[in-house]
Amino acid sequence: MARDTTDSRPIEGLDELVAHMAAGNKPKEQWRIGTEHEKFPFYVDGNAPVPYEGERGIKALLDGMQKTLGWEPIIDAGKIIGLVEPTGQGAISLEPGGQFELSGAPVETIHQTCREGNAHLAQLREIAEPLGIRFLGLGGSPKWTLAQTPRMPKSRYDIMTNYMPKVGRHGLDMMYRTCTIQVNLDFSSEADMRRKMQVSLRLQPLSTALFANSPFTEGRPNGLKSWRGEIWRDTDNQRSGLLPFCFSENFGFIDYIEWALDVPMYFLIRDGRYHDCTHVTFRQFMDGALRNSVPDGLPTIGDWANHLSTLFPDVRLKRFLEMRGADGGPWRRICALPAFWVGLLYDEEALDAAEALTKSWTYEDVLAMRNAVPAQGIDMPFGAGTLRDVSRDVLAISRLGLKNRRRLNADGYDETTFLSTLDEVVARGTTSADEMLSAYHTRWGGSIEPAFMEYAY
Repeated sequence: MARDTTDSRPIEGLDELVAHMAAGNKPKEQWRIGTEHEKFPFYVDGNAPVPYEGERGIKALLDGMQKTLGWEPIIDAGKIIGLVEPTGQGAISLEPGGQFELSGAPVETIHQTCREGNAHLAQLREIAEPLGIRFLGLGGSPKWTLAQTPRMPKSRYDIMTNYMPKVGRHGLDMMYRTCTIQVNLDFSSEADMRRKMQVSLRLQPLSTALFANSPFTEGRPNGLKSWRGEIWRDTDNQRSGLLPFCFSENFGFIDYIEWALDVPMYFLIRDGRYHDCTHVTFRQFMDGALRNSVPDGLPTIGDWANHLSTLFPDVRLKRFLEMRGADGGPWRRICALPAFWVGLLYDEEALDAAEALTKSWTYEDVLAMRNAVPAQGIDMPFGAGTLRDVSRDVLAISRLGLKNRRRLNADGYDETTFLSTLDEVVARGTTSADEMLSAYHTRWGGSIEPAFMEYAY
């Protein structure tokens, strides 16, 4: 998330929380695609991590981007920690370990997503190359230990860093050593949200398998295809993972809200200062738990919006749905991830087909898939075959949806072209992680250093 919000409207009760979420309902013609992608900055000299400070650090990179783009700086405790386009059409933010994120503008087509990604990477190279910085498109940091990984001066990250070791084994790895590609998609109604939430929750582990791209940790193979997927299995299970109640045929906004109310908070922002609130849930906050310990300690809509942004289920519900299962990856994956989900969810015929394919998958089925995929990837046994077999069916549905959309570029091509990198994964039976592991054991000569050249932006 690029910028924490400060909407000061008071919350009186549950009805306002439901109304806030339902305000995301949009007619189909207003549905948009918002793509986010993260990458690891590194110095070309020695493939070393990039700190925040210094003439060639992350701050210098942000300052340079600000001058190039003219975007407004996001300031936290006097330090620049991001940029936002003045009309809200995109933002640049920092993840805790310096991972550089573009939160893209809400656009209508995958063609626009790709143009946006191209422009961002070209602008970034223009600023970064004189600083000796490039960017790595992997799902997990392949070389640096936690101690070697820089820390960004962002107040909410200080609170999270203190809290994470109390609630899971891998929270700090998640924060400092992972990257993702995500897409944010709209819904037209509560019923439409339910269908999309249920289909995408069931298919999220498949997305993890197809985009598996984090097989190295601290310079060696880690025994996994998606280390990032494994990290999310024990990060903070009160606020992440699969949500069993979402599989109910009556699932609605209120169910997600009731769950969110009982998740511990991270922070409140008052007068630009972050207050650690990890000791209370949002429901306790609404019942007055912070009335006397935090200035203006009564809940606002801004507090609620910030709280929703600190929940990490595999599919996150706000005023839109966030697909959160995929590892970060090279440029083609930045376009493939939104194409995959738009094809499945933005066309009625495709959504019907995806729903029919996955309807019988229970919460337990999907949980077993989620647990096995980080190590087994698309080779995981499922049904009468493997996830690779399921992938063929799912990609065919996604392609159908993209064809039906008929969003053509200037050369007359539709959005199905962006699925080609996933078609290759299924045709070959090897993910990006498999290819890197093969290279490591052969032409890379047991070194992960070549990854910094072959998978760099």
